[in-house]
Formats: sequence, structure tokens, C-alpha cells
Amino acid sequence: MNAVELEQYLHRHIPISSAMGITVVAAAPDAVQLRAALTPNLNHRSTAFGGSVAALAVLAGWSLVRIGFADVTPLPQIVIQRSTVEYAVPIRSDFDATCRRPGQEMWQRFMQAYTRRGRGRLRLSVDVGCAGVTVGHLTGEFVAMMEAG
Repeated sequence: MNAVELEQYLHRHIPISSAMGITVVAAAPDAVQLRAALTPNLNHRSTAFGGSVAALAVLAGWSLVRIGFADVTPLPQIVIQRSTVEYAVPIRSDFDATCRRPGQEMWQRFMQAYTRRGRGRLRLSVDVGCAGVTVGHLTGEFVAMMEAG
């Protein structure tokens, strides 16, 4: 799944991604980078709304997992189970969320759990950036589950 395909998928299946003005900057098995426009995500102080920042970061992590299952049929249900977001400074322009795939051993354990038990859990880190500066961070646990049939 390339950047164009991922962006189309997000806009079609997760409507908030379109409303937030999200574009896919990069999409590969080892990293995903999403960008959100500031204007549709403003708060009362003319900075990025914290919920929008969290949503972008969750979508980056979710997208990395989704790309990891690109060749799996049927596609599992992918959800965020829990997350923590840290905000360092107010965001005053378009902002990015970048999620990198964890080490091979962790990824293999995740996929093996999914294959054996029909459910795998993976902790991911997502960096939020604005104008080349890290402005926030999300740590989240994502779960992939086989659909009940």
C-alpha cells in the first residue's frame, strides 16, 4: 500500500481523516508519516486542538499496523486499546505524525500472536512534529483481531 492508496483508504473508511485535512506524506512497512492542516484543527487560541493532535498520532500508528497487514486476508480489525499523549508546545502550523515500525523481534512476536491466537497487541511510539521540531509524542497499544466469522 503506497501513500496515495493509504490516503484514499483513510478518507473512505475513517471520515475524520478527510475532515481534518490529513494527507499521507510517506507510507511504507517501516514508517508512516501523516500531515494535518492547521486550519480545520484550530482551537480557541488559534493553535492545534489537542484532540486533533491525538487523532493524527493514532491514525499514524493505526496506518503502520494496517500496512503491515496489507497481504493478509481477511484483513483484521485494528483498534487502539490505550494511548498517552504528551504535548510539548502549542502547534501553530500544519503538523505531522510519524510512526516507525518497532524492531523485527517485536514485530514478529506481534504477528505470531495474531496468527496463533487471532489477536496481537503492539506498542508503538509516534512523534508529532511541526516545522521540523518535535512538539509531541504518543505512546499507544494497538490490537489486531481476527474478525469473528
